[in-house]
Amino acid sequence: MALNYIWIGFFVIAFIVALLKLVFLGDTEVFPAMLQSTFDMAKTGFEISLGLTGALTLWMGIMKIGEKGGVVNIMSRAISPLFTRIFPEVPKNHPVFGPMLMNFSMNFLGLDNAATPMGLKTMEGLQELNPEKSKASNAQIMFLVLNTSGLTLIPVSIMAYRAANGAANPADIFIPILLATYFSTLAGLITVSLFQKINLLNRVVLSYLGTLTIVVLAALWYFSSIPQEQVTVISNVLASMILLGIVISFILMAARNKVNVYDALIEGGKDGFKVAIKIIPYLVAILVAIGVFRTSGTLEYINDGFRWVFQALGMNTEFVDALPVAWMKPLSGSGARAAMLDVFANPELGVDSFAGKVASVLQGSTETTFYVLAVYFGAVKIKNTRYAAGAGLAADFAGIIAAIIISYIFFY
Repeated sequence: MALNYIWIGFFVIAFIVALLKLVFLGDTEVFPAMLQSTFDMAKTGFEISLGLTGALTLWMGIMKIGEKGGVVNIMSRAISPLFTRIFPEVPKNHPVFGPMLMNFSMNFLGLDNAATPMGLKTMEGLQELNPEKSKASNAQIMFLVLNTSGLTLIPVSIMAYRAANGAANPADIFIPILLATYFSTLAGLITVSLFQKINLLNRVVLSYLGTLTIVVLAALWYFSSIPQEQVTVISNVLASMILLGIVISFILMAARNKVNVYDALIEGGKDGFKVAIKIIPYLVAILVAIGVFRTSGTLEYINDGFRWVFQALGMNTEFVDALPVAWMKPLSGSGARAAMLDVFANPELGVDSFAGKVASVLQGSTETTFYVLAVYFGAVKIKNTRYAAGAGLAADFAGIIAAIIISYIFFY
């Protein structure tokens, strides 16, 4: 239901803004541009789904190997004490905890392409437990909000973009990004817990969150203690080793338990292909609405309005040039990336300007909420998303605020 109102709102607001531009500014190109954006974004949505097909086929096949080989059960037992408390509707040691943990782990390592198949596998498992198949369950909402909050240790792609645009130190944003995503994830967890009346002060929950905090702080200490030019190399190698180690362990465990590894890979791969086809209409729908909203110029007006407000309050407004990334991030990953690269290419700003660094941190601070909602809920044909979008946006907002404040602490 929430996505329904959001989708309608994008079109209505975009049309009103475009009509005002035509009447008062004589902009005769805005409506043709908006129409063209519907075709462009529909094509983009299909291409994204097509691009996901290979990754989904492979990784859902690998998950099937892990499931039949018993690795998923081992992983489920390891995180069961925490997940049974924040996912009380899911039975203890349920197999769905395996792909869920892998999804969180891969997002943490910045492996977005590998994380998506695990997320879709998780949603399918949670949907089997869902008593109302067209309505999002509490467990599905908790999973999606934690997913969209985007806790990331190694923002490899952002560092690569900064390096490609001539940044003096491409990796100088990884600590601020880690901190921003940590606050975003914490905000998402607290928001959903308040809706679902989950006690986060439980000793078990606090021990897990404390351990995660120690890991984050240890990673911060290590990466800040080595030469910055080594950060990208080490993080790439580490992430690749961990991912390949997971694959090898799945295969060896399955072989030990006399599982036909190849047949399991094909069986899971077929499911992945079906999921990729299933999400096409949902993804096209949300991307078309976002494209029309952006092309109408609404985002630009929002940005100018914020600049005026902060100037009127006597506040520093240097970060405002990076805000298009914040507005686009919940809507479109490619749109946010384009906004970040636009800041890098601006001759008055540049990749090493304060705005350029804020844009980088904003890009890594959260995930693309509406994209994730469209893909994951679309995969299991859920239409009533309840408060998932609102809780996801609350996490996004916390991440954006944290990203701006942290950027001032680190770079200004």
